[in-house]
Amino acid sequence: MPDLTRMRNDYTAGRLTEEDLAATWVEQFDKWFADVVAAELPEPNAVVVATADADRAPDARVVLMKGYDEYGVVFGTSYASAKGAQLAANPRAALVFPWHALQRQVRMTGRVEKIGPSASDGLWDPRPRGSQLAAVASVQSTVVDSREELAERVRLLDEQTPGEKVPRPEAWGGYRVIPDRVEFWQGGKDRLHDRLRFVRDDEEGGGWIVQRLAP
Repeated sequence: MPDLTRMRNDYTAGRLTEEDLAATWVEQFDKWFADVVAAELPEPNAVVVATADADRAPDARVVLMKGYDEYGVVFGTSYASAKGAQLAANPRAALVFPWHALQRQVRMTGRVEKIGPSASDGLWDPRPRGSQLAAVASVQSTVVDSREELAERVRLLDEQTPGEKVPRPEAWGGYRVIPDRVEFWQGGKDRLHDRLRFVRDDEEGGGWIVQRLAP
């Protein structure tokens, strides 16, 4: 077992100053996401989604971001999943984009809403047929007896819909996380990290202010 107390890297990739920061969080996210794609990091759109249930018990998992704009970040999932049940009880979430290779991360918190049926179709239709079959045949987060049982469900559904488009089930769709805080974190030498955060200022009509946070 390695000595975990000594397992660390120093961060020397760059700085993030107020002068370098874009005017809006989405423009800054555009710049950093373009860097991630250009660096050919695996799963550049992977994001940790943290939720909590009605008892405030936390939960987290990695999903794939399927869109973003100035209104928020979109991902698709089963509404009947554990995260779906948690968001129904407590419609807020925290996101983390862990871009370790660039010594960066982006953190967001905000309320969550379902996107509309047409927008959900736009997430469902490009999915490979195999992924669609698996999503329909599997009731996400429920206990199953075996992998073979799931595979058999998929096989039967495939036989029942040969060569056809698999319709999006009503229990599957998209969520949008509408951020009220977005933090850009750049690792710094000797742990003097740069942390710049956009915070929605509702008292100023929904505008944004920028804060620097201690590392």
